[in-house]
Amino acid sequence: MSNRAVLVESLLVFTAVLAVHAVVWDRFSWCAVALAVQAFYTQFKWDRLLQQGGAVFQFRGAANSGLLPASMVIPLLGVVMKERCRAAGIVYFERFGIVVASTGMLLALFLSVLAVGITKPVPTNTCILTGVAGSVIIYTMKHSLTVSEVIEVLEVLLIFVYLSMILLYLLPRCFTPGEALLVLGGISFVLNQLIKRSLNVIEGKGDPIDFFLLVAVVGVVLLGLFFTVLFIFMDSGTWISSMFFHMMTAVLGLGVIMPWLYRLIQRNPLFWLLQFLFQTQTRLYLLVYWTFLAALACGVVFYQNAKRSSESKKHQASTITRKYFHFIVVATYVPGLIYDRQLLYVAAVLCLAVFIFLEYIRYFRIKPFGQTLRHLLSLFLDERDSGPLILTHIYLLLGMSLPVWLFPRSCAPKGTLSGAGALVPY
Repeated sequence: MSNRAVLVESLLVFTAVLAVHAVVWDRFSWCAVALAVQAFYTQFKWDRLLQQGGAVFQFRGAANSGLLPASMVIPLLGVVMKERCRAAGIVYFERFGIVVASTGMLLALFLSVLAVGITKPVPTNTCILTGVAGSVIIYTMKHSLTVSEVIEVLEVLLIFVYLSMILLYLLPRCFTPGEALLVLGGISFVLNQLIKRSLNVIEGKGDPIDFFLLVAVVGVVLLGLFFTVLFIFMDSGTWISSMFFHMMTAVLGLGVIMPWLYRLIQRNPLFWLLQFLFQTQTRLYLLVYWTFLAALACGVVFYQNAKRSSESKKHQASTITRKYFHFIVVATYVPGLIYDRQLLYVAAVLCLAVFIFLEYIRYFRIKPFGQTLRHLLSLFLDERDSGPLILTHIYLLLGMSLPVWLFPRSCAPKGTLSGAGALVPY
């Protein structure tokens, strides 16, 4: 991507930031503008580091770091959540929106400081802008957050730092700095919320759907970390390792994740899930329809691979072929949004867990399907999948699912707590 394209992208981001804050201009608006200006300058430092190979970790080779748009996503999400809950009269969750916005700003600022600190020579103008933006953000947090909320923000930052050191080292060239900010920041926030809920769980309180996403995300991440460390000392491509993989997955799932979820929802998770999926006739129709679309997507994969094997030259899936999957995803989500938003929520969580688990099988070459998955999916690789993981389809799922996960129900009238969003604590 040329500098001109980066400037156009930055202009669109600034426009979005100003459009959101023009509706409600408050102290966080000054923070967002200061952070956007600072991230704009720091983005070019990250781009130079990536081009010269001077970054601390091995980030994915890309045209630019994507720091500016990534830095604005979480703060803008928090501001929108704050204003939406304020309009609905939900004071507690209005405070949570403030925490989300503050956390996103602090994570983005941390990543910017990291880039400035390792750039040689140290960029004077960018350092000044970073100091000004940091001072504005910290001053605003001091006058906007309570002590407990400040502790929560720092907890997420601490988890983010540790996850960054672990995952960016174990998974080189899988993320750009902007993607790392969004993915690892999201995981850090989810992990912090799950820990808080587990320590403060109250029997019979809350919707099981709200816990389902938290446990699923943390469960698959912990599963991946466990096997990544384990297969450093073992050859993952043997039948013995594959049997151990499936056995330990069952042990961790049934012995740790299921009891954890049972403690949170106070009922058997499997029985609850079956009852939820087949509760109404509409859900049965949607499940059958989605099964057909999943089979259609698999058919596209098999057809393209058969086409590759029949040609003498190396065949690679075109951009038009990838658009088939975009069409299938849109056809999947639209009926769910219209007829049953909660079913779509749960189905997207299950699909995310399945996608990540299949990626583990492909990455570790787990028999009997690991090598087959490597062969089938290699057809759809492009320059964005330069690392050991294939994340394009997972990013597509996340992009479509995040609005559903964050706002599974519309905000309720004043005095009620429904519509708070799946990631909101009790």
